[in-house]
Amino acid sequence: MKIHYYLGWFNNHFNKPLINMLTNDIVDRKSLVLISADPYHYEDEEVGSIELSWFHHAGLNFEEYHIIDFDISKEDAEQYIKDASVVFLLGGYAKEQNELLVKYKLIDLIREKDIVLGTSAGSINMSKKWLYSEYTGNSTKESQIIDGLGLDEFSVLSHYDLENTLNRIQYDLHSLLTSMDVYASNKDCTLRVKNNEIDIIGDVYLISLQSIIKLSETI
Repeated sequence: MKIHYYLGWFNNHFNKPLINMLTNDIVDRKSLVLISADPYHYEDEEVGSIELSWFHHAGLNFEEYHIIDFDISKEDAEQYIKDASVVFLLGGYAKEQNELLVKYKLIDLIREKDIVLGTSAGSINMSKKWLYSEYTGNSTKESQIIDGLGLDEFSVLSHYDLENTLNRIQYDLHSLLTSMDVYASNKDCTLRVKNNEIDIIGDVYLISLQSIIKLSETI
């Protein structure tokens, strides 16, 4: 059974419904592997420190923790993922994280894992495909569709300004919307896929060519 968590960004900690789901789903807590979304180290702050604080606050502790970025070897990265109880794709720079996944050839290995989580950039990269655009918070003038991990047959936009950007990105989203569902999430929210069923916590929207619909919470 494969379980995928597409998380928004959490201002403080995981909320109670999410903690309950994670506690039930994550039985094996030997190794948590973090996939950096700042693999070139643009920022000075410790990578993954905020995301790990969410886990610690929830009482979800692991025996081992490993961070994958360009400072470690491809061989070590592969072994960490093979041995991982949970793979967690961190928030940060989505395109740079995608480059790490591709250059280190980690995509197939992650697809095989039973439990994969992503937050912000990480949840975007779990998508089948995703939109790289100035209107989705990226410093670019040319929009691009990028292949993600393809853990599920949809696309994710994470915590961008829905009300002020949707009209401007409708054209860019067109090629995605004609071939797959696009889910948009703001902060403090979760989209979980388990047994091919989707659970929703918080504000998650389903975007179509004609409309945007706020989905009802299931938890």
